Amino acid sequence: MRYLLLIGGEESGAPPLSSKEICAADDGLAWVEDVKRGGSWVSGLLLRPPAEATTVRVRDDEVLRTDGPFAETKEQIGGLAVIECADLDAAVEIAAAHPVARFGLVEVRPLW
Repeated sequence: MRYLLLIGGEESGAPPLSSKEICAADDGLAWVEDVKRGGSWVSGLLLRPPAEATTVRVRDDEVLRTDGPFAETKEQIGGLAVIECADLDAAVEIAAAHPVARFGLVEVRPLW
């Protein structure tokens, strides 16, 4: 089964690094290599900062465009990974090994 890992944390939280810097760190690179070696890696992407987001809504046939993320929250998603593994327990084990899980969050969501 495939799972989406939404990787993030508090925008102002520690460490004050970008998603790119976190994933380029030795432990981030090692995590990707471990997941690849285990045969579960499908793909992954880094997101630019939430301040660069644009939210689009359509109401009464009018396109409403706003700068910034959809939700006003302290926690922001900085990247994602798609993995394939046997079950949710295996996906949680992979997510728990991600370095961001130690100070941020990794949401595990099954894909259709």
